[in-house]
Parts: sequence; C-alpha cells; structure tokens
Amino acid sequence: MIVLFTDFGNDGPYVGQMKAVLAQQAPVTPVIDLLHNAPRFNAQASAHLLAAYIAAFPDDSILLGVVDPGVGDVQRKAIAISIAGRWYVGPANGLFDVLAARAVVAQKAIACWEITWRPETLSNTFHGRDLFAPVAAGLARGEMPPGVQVDWPVPAAMANDLSEVIFIDHYGNAVTGLRASSLASSACLKIGERVIARAHTFCDVAVGQVFCYENANGLMEIAINQGNAAHGLNLSVGTRVVPHG
Repeated sequence: MIVLFTDFGNDGPYVGQMKAVLAQQAPVTPVIDLLHNAPRFNAQASAHLLAAYIAAFPDDSILLGVVDPGVGDVQRKAIAISIAGRWYVGPANGLFDVLAARAVVAQKAIACWEITWRPETLSNTFHGRDLFAPVAAGLARGEMPPGVQVDWPVPAAMANDLSEVIFIDHYGNAVTGLRASSLASSACLKIGERVIARAHTFCDVAVGQVFCYENANGLMEIAINQGNAAHGLNLSVGTRVVPHG
C-alpha cells in the first residue's frame, strides 16, 4: 500500500491531484490517507509525528511524505529511503531523519537513493504530484528508485525525542514529541511553571480537568477531559513541554 502524509490540508485540490497520479500509475495498489494536516511548513515536528504513526502500517508499505516548504529550491534533494522493508519518498529536508536515526540506533537495515529522474513536466511548486507520486507509484510496481544510491548521514541527535507540542488534533488535544517509553512510568509533563498531572485515560479524571497521558501511538499527549487543551492552555505547535518527575 501507499500511505500519504502531507501538510496539504483536506480542503484544497492537492491531495486529489496527487492521488490521481497514483491511480493512473499504480492502479492496483491501495492508497491510504494517513494525515494531510501535518504541522504546516514544519518538517521537524512532522518527522517526530510520522515516526510514531508509521508503526501501524505493514513493513512493505510505501510512505509518500510531503511537508516541503522549500519546494522548487534546486539545492533541496529528492530521496527514497528504505528502512527495514518500508519505503519513504519525499524531500530531503529532515522529514525522514527521525526514522532514519532511530533505525541506525536499532541497527535496522537502511539504504538511501537520491532521486535524479525528473519528469518531462515538473512544476515549480508541486513536486508531490509531479515527482514524488510517480516515484512512489514505480516502487509500488516493483521498480527501484530512479536515481543513485548514496550515503545519507543522519545526525544521531535526531533519534532523540522532541520536547515540544508537535500536533493539535480535532479535539484540541496537544500531541508532544516525547515518547512515553522514554519516560518513567510516573513522569508527568511541565509547561512553563505549570505541572500537568498524569492519568491513564480520560475517564480517570473529572470533566474539565487538565491531564497528560500516553496516547494510542506511544506519544505523551495533553488534554482536557471533554474540553480543548490547545485553547484552554494556549498551546500550539512548538510550545515547549518538558518531562517532570
């Protein structure tokens, strides 16, 4: 399957145009919309979010990721990375660096190709449709990436957690870049001088109460039971959050 992860949003034509290319060039491959409201223009936050969410997909999946504020910059390379059987296709701007760094730490197989192929028509602003989607379709057909295999040094620090809010969901819950598995089981979170108590799940706290918990994807999340934590605590992507206790 091909899994889509972008900051395109769900309201405009961009997702549909990209999926049209996939339908034409890899018609028998299922296409799954994982997320299209990834943190806008923020490859770092998106990288940590992607690293948590991709675990739910089969090992032979092809992740087509586009969070690409530098689209059109001739210095920005296009890449296809194979990590433990999954392919990741998109811009070389850090979007896949968390996954790659953690794969190195875990001694998983990793290989990277710089995509040197260019279509006959390549727009200046929509490489997701014109470049990355055709490459992903080719991988789905069993082809190798159209480019050259390269060494792709990833800073070891990219394997570390990110002590920030990285996503605000539909309910106003604030997902952080902190993995619950990297914290003590009793650890809670702190924003500025405010300590956010930890709970197991929503029904363990009173309606209107602020708390933090391990979400379904293994990340620490801040919520208000039946409320909007982003509004109530003035949280946004990039808000500093640190472990406490």
